[in-house]
Amino acid sequence: MTAENKDPIEGTPLIKPSTTDHPLYDSVVEACRTVYDPEIPVNIYDLGLIYTIDISPENEVGITMTLTAPGCPVAGEMPGWVADAVEPLDGVKQVDVQMTFEPQWGMDMMSDEARLELGFM
Repeated sequence: MTAENKDPIEGTPLIKPSTTDHPLYDSVVEACRTVYDPEIPVNIYDLGLIYTIDISPENEVGITMTLTAPGCPVAGEMPGWVADAVEPLDGVKQVDVQMTFEPQWGMDMMSDEARLELGFM
């Protein structure tokens, strides 16, 4: 008889990690904070709608984001708003914004600042 392995099996993360050590990262985050969901008075970064900010060594920025709900009325426009906010940053070569609904957004993805502003804290 063999013993079962009780160690957790590691897998692929649900959300790809961001390139937080890149010199442009903080500027890209601040640019994302200038974009607001028109139905919620909080920026999309603090809402937790920006899943990944991936910056290549050539300063190409890839952003993976979601929406609070798949039927959001600005679903077709919001990726363009994000790209328009990030593209003018000094050093950014190009911006590609992708939409995903995996994993599904939840209120637990909001920052403490967003929860406070919306009265959840």
